[in-house]
Amino acid sequence: MPVTTSLGKNVEIPSRYTRDVLCPLPRADDRRTFGVHDALPFHGEDIWNAYELTWLDKNGKPVVAAALLRVDAASSKLVESKSLKLYLNSLAMERFAATDDVAALVSSDLSSITESNVRVKLSTPAAIVTAGLEDLPGDCIDDLDIGCQVWQVEPALLGCESSEVVREELHSHLMRSNCPVTGQPDFGSVLVRYRGARIARAGLLRYLVSYRNHNAFHESCIERIFVDLKTRCAPTELTVYGRFNRRGGLDINPFRSDFEQSANNPRQWRQ
Repeated sequence: MPVTTSLGKNVEIPSRYTRDVLCPLPRADDRRTFGVHDALPFHGEDIWNAYELTWLDKNGKPVVAAALLRVDAASSKLVESKSLKLYLNSLAMERFAATDDVAALVSSDLSSITESNVRVKLSTPAAIVTAGLEDLPGDCIDDLDIGCQVWQVEPALLGCESSEVVREELHSHLMRSNCPVTGQPDFGSVLVRYRGARIARAGLLRYLVSYRNHNAFHESCIERIFVDLKTRCAPTELTVYGRFNRRGGLDINPFRSDFEQSANNPRQWRQ
């Protein structure tokens, strides 16, 4: 049965708090398209940064904060992004005695909708400014002199250039895919951290560029990259981390790994 979402539709912003606007999407549907069924080949989390969050204190004075949300990749459902924006905006005219009360409510509602334990941390504007911007670790492969002709996902572009076993971190800022509902472009950066035979950098960059006309949610793109790298290059350890451009006050950053448990949250230049 198809899921009805608010993406691509004119939807009235709720005037008061409501959890009913949250729209869960089953992860299994997308995962089946690239060969992942019951047993997941990775663990990880989706890290959401929400910058448009406000509520009222007990005296009616507005409070603003940024929310860091961590959703377990093993959860059966994710939250459709526009519905999350509507939900967070529904808190704008609600009074809370303490910031911790807001975090507890958001955690409870999102945990219920995703059928997992969603961790929530709220930060003040001063804390966000102090944190500053960071770049992804390792070597950026964007300056490679290559030609690109493939604009739909092509795993055959991936391969190893030698059997030498290495540990390295590679990243690219050339990731672009499209929302499967609205067709709007999503821009992001991708980090690949691995141990195994040396991955051919030109092939990896061409492969990431091949997502340019691919229609899929952020989470699905990063999981597919993980599966394709594991299948084509067989690293013994692999992490794929996507840091996507903020849209509508939200950025979504899927982290998938078979040897690391969790990710840091470095704010990138487009976030």
